[in-house]
Amino acid sequence: MSAAAQHRRTPTSRLVRTLVVAGTGAAVLALPIIGATSASAATSTTTASVTTAGYPNNLDGWIRESLAIMSQKGIPGTYNGIYRNVIRESSGNPLAINNWDSNAAAGIPSKGLLQVIDPTFKAYHVAGTSFDPYDPVANITAACNYAAARYGSIDNVSSAY
Repeated sequence: MSAAAQHRRTPTSRLVRTLVVAGTGAAVLALPIIGATSASAATSTTTASVTTAGYPNNLDGWIRESLAIMSQKGIPGTYNGIYRNVIRESSGNPLAINNWDSNAAAGIPSKGLLQVIDPTFKAYHVAGTSFDPYDPVANITAACNYAAARYGSIDNVSSAY
């Protein structure tokens, strides 16, 4: 086919395509922001935006509150060690429960952010925190107390424990 017979895009077509692509990208980027804003607005009316200790009522705040308690009690651990294990164990869901492993089969499923079974939670519960294994701060702090006793620190845990 000769060069004269080939279809040529007009500058307008290229401009329109560029704007469409850019607009689609902007919409994709805006969706999480819009969703997060809506979710925040919805949850702020139903739950406190901070914990009773004044930390943000989210994963970051729960970890920071736990670290403050751990520091007072001499329990080792770092933000990164806790965060890494929380994400691996529960994806940050404080209501996570494992109903399929050997613990669950024995009637004691792993619960909460760091997937602690009830006997371990009770044995390593840290005074001043809730007795509810689903309470994020209590769950993190008890799990870190257990990890410190067994592995030296939650920072040394890199798989199910």
